[in-house]
Amino acid sequence: MKPVFVISSNIVSPLASTANENFDLLKKGISGIQLHHTAIAPEPFYASLFSEDAGFTAPDSSPDAYTKFEQLLIASMQDALSLSGVDVTSSRTALVISSTKGNISLIESQPITESVKKRVALHSSAKAIAGYFGFQSHPVVVSHACISGLVALITGMRLLQSGRYDHAVIAGADIITRFVLSGFRSFHAVSDMPCRPFDANRNGITLGEAAATIILSVEKPGGKESIRLAGGAASNDANHISGPSRTGEELHQAIEAAVREAGIDKNTIDFISAHGTATVYNDEMESKAINLSGLQQVPVNSLKGYYGHTLGAAGLIETVACVHSLKENIILPTPGFEVRGTTQPLAVSSALQEGVYSNCLKTASGFGGCNAAIVLRKAV
Repeated sequence: MKPVFVISSNIVSPLASTANENFDLLKKGISGIQLHHTAIAPEPFYASLFSEDAGFTAPDSSPDAYTKFEQLLIASMQDALSLSGVDVTSSRTALVISSTKGNISLIESQPITESVKKRVALHSSAKAIAGYFGFQSHPVVVSHACISGLVALITGMRLLQSGRYDHAVIAGADIITRFVLSGFRSFHAVSDMPCRPFDANRNGITLGEAAATIILSVEKPGGKESIRLAGGAASNDANHISGPSRTGEELHQAIEAAVREAGIDKNTIDFISAHGTATVYNDEMESKAINLSGLQQVPVNSLKGYYGHTLGAAGLIETVACVHSLKENIILPTPGFEVRGTTQPLAVSSALQEGVYSNCLKTASGFGGCNAAIVLRKAV
């Protein structure tokens, strides 16, 4: 099968609106997480949220033509497309949209009419966004809990490998609403402090909102170095609707399958970008999976301390950061981490590391016991 390359990317977050700007701030250790007092909760909470006056109105449209969720996707896609030269009007260009909640905020702010029911459906947003840009291909929607971003990337890779498409635009976003925040709080999963992945004092997630886009192609880009999406796989724990595997075996299976497809030796993996939500059970499960894969000595980080957990955008945002890390030969630290709090050993990155890095493993897990892993490689 033809190799698949990352040819452009974007992150729109409370930190910045381009991938380069975001990564520059991450290298400086700057986080978007702050204490917020908003109408979506009766008491203050930590999160990474856009300011209320942040404007994302799509050009050539009325302010209310697209929801905040859709405007975020459009803004992210516009920047990535401007860097890629990809023709979205070609039938050889695919569109994949990733989100866990989409326009769910509409049911909080409006009467639930037939019109609102249609607008809340994720395929409605995908169709509107495809129409805005002029895509000729039918958009694909991936909504698979917190592995949505990675599954969307794997889906895009498979579409290109099938030979049907030459390019795939993968975009994901989620916004934090009363519904989302209260849902995680009902599980007692939200931290009362900025999240602390893999730390002994971790006590839950910090939520965040953002959008990200990655454009994949079978055509190798020019320039100094290019990055391949070389392998990917998904698995399921079949354990519990909200509690992850107690053994890590199933994430381990996804890691093994992704590495196998990438055609590399596990000993050549230079760093791992983990899901690292800072919940007690997720971080413990990931530590077990990494040990089962024999990767406990490989530097591992979590970026949740910069962005919070951005749900359907998380896998994409963190993959963009991985691409930049490989290109700049940098491993980012894990904000909030001080003392290891997992029963299995991990080489958690606690400071910026520089070296020569060629291969990266990215993992994710989510409700329903879902897991995913991808491998990124420098192209030779």
